[in-house]
Amino acid sequence: MEFLYTYETLKLEFPLSEPENADFVLLGVPFDGTTSYKPGTRFGPTLIRHATLNLESYILDYDVDIAEFRIADIGDLAIAAGDAGETIKRVEETIGELKSINPSALPILLGGEHSITFGAVKALRPESYVVFDAHLDLRDRYEDNPYNHACVARRISELGIGEAMFGIRSGTREEVEYAEKHGIPWIHARDYSFDAFVELVEPLPEPVYLSVDIDAFDISLVPNTGTPEAGGLRFWDVIEALEWLVESKEIAGFDIMEVGGSGLGDVTALTAAKLLFYFIGMKGKP
Repeated sequence: MEFLYTYETLKLEFPLSEPENADFVLLGVPFDGTTSYKPGTRFGPTLIRHATLNLESYILDYDVDIAEFRIADIGDLAIAAGDAGETIKRVEETIGELKSINPSALPILLGGEHSITFGAVKALRPESYVVFDAHLDLRDRYEDNPYNHACVARRISELGIGEAMFGIRSGTREEVEYAEKHGIPWIHARDYSFDAFVELVEPLPEPVYLSVDIDAFDISLVPNTGTPEAGGLRFWDVIEALEWLVESKEIAGFDIMEVGGSGLGDVTALTAAKLLFYFIGMKGKP
């Protein structure tokens, strides 16, 4: 099937399914139009896909081979360069197209700056939004743009969707006050624990949209991202949380955002690719 805004690009190397028959559908969104520090997240989808060439499709932890799963890759979104609002709209329409032909498919977005998550959430309308991120992203506007990457959680909150945030270590006083006023719980990276994760997420209604801004991780794992911050989470801390989440809650969609870099084999992309394979493995295992 052809989608209105997508085009062919580098894809995973193992056999892929058609989107109308797939359980998992990948979409790259190569956009960094509002990036405010390090550019390069427009290369994220390509870098992640290329990094998967370094990985075995067999996941030791789950005794599954994801090459045997029904996975589709519909390529990359034809973004509107420099226009976050239009790009978000195209994401929303593309996810809408996908769900119209295959309601049971789980969309997985590869990015790309975090602003684009808003388009997927608008299309899927989950009950809850769980995010791993270094930043609160609760600004009303940044650089006079309500669709800036620093505003994504604010826009999602305004849809009436419950939120919980983990790995946070940066934000403004106004963002903290907004979170308190609107009952948005978050855990600082230095206070993060698995028990704290479960305590905040367990009461959330389903389905849940899960987003991982790659800057949530320790900076040694993700040196090339739009707004890197020291003091992040360990890889296995996030994996443990995701394992509990996919076993305990219905997942509406998943994304890995803010992967940057300019060269193949980038450390940040390798971290993202491993996360991608683990998520598909844990979600698809019997």
